[in-house]
Amino acid sequence: MKLHSQVIVTSQIDETIGVLEGLQTDERFVKIIEEDKAFSVEDAKLAIEKSYMASKEKTVIILGAKIFSPIVQNKLLKVIEEPPKNKEFILLTQSKSTILDTIKSRLPIIVLSGTEAIDDLGLDVTHLSLALVYDFIQTHKRTQAKEMGVVIERIVKQAIHSQSFDLDEKTLSLFSECRMALDVGSPPQFVLNALLLKLLARKKR
Repeated sequence: MKLHSQVIVTSQIDETIGVLEGLQTDERFVKIIEEDKAFSVEDAKLAIEKSYMASKEKTVIILGAKIFSPIVQNKLLKVIEEPPKNKEFILLTQSKSTILDTIKSRLPIIVLSGTEAIDDLGLDVTHLSLALVYDFIQTHKRTQAKEMGVVIERIVKQAIHSQSFDLDEKTLSLFSECRMALDVGSPPQFVLNALLLKLLARKKR
């Protein structure tokens, strides 16, 4: 691990920051961390402001969150593509699958061991919220029916095992109906949206 611009996929953001700090010599660190929620547009604006602050020494800007939405990534894209002098960006996230291709083409991706299972889905089903639902749906705007079927299957499995939802017979029927809807040509994003909103409505309070 080095202190240069990159995306690090990790389930242990705090621990990874500790490792990065252990590599620090004369670099200046700027950290904007949202470990328990998505990185916000306001966070992105702050990161961009920090990147343009004059500094003679190398500045490593560490941005960490469970998920970076497409809106946030697009906002960060220009400063990542053409960073100010002596500025490096390190993004820490739990899901490689939610990183846009435009970001992947500009930053190397490092996947730390033990994070692959989280990366498979890129959604914290247990702590499902409207914000997470919105971000996840935006991430899968172009996902095709076959791939969406796999995504939905993983969501269902996690929802059942989490015991965080009041899953009545009608809700359980919806799970199989989602797969059938994909098979007959329903728009994948519509099916995903219906499933997640139903789950959110059945979340235990």
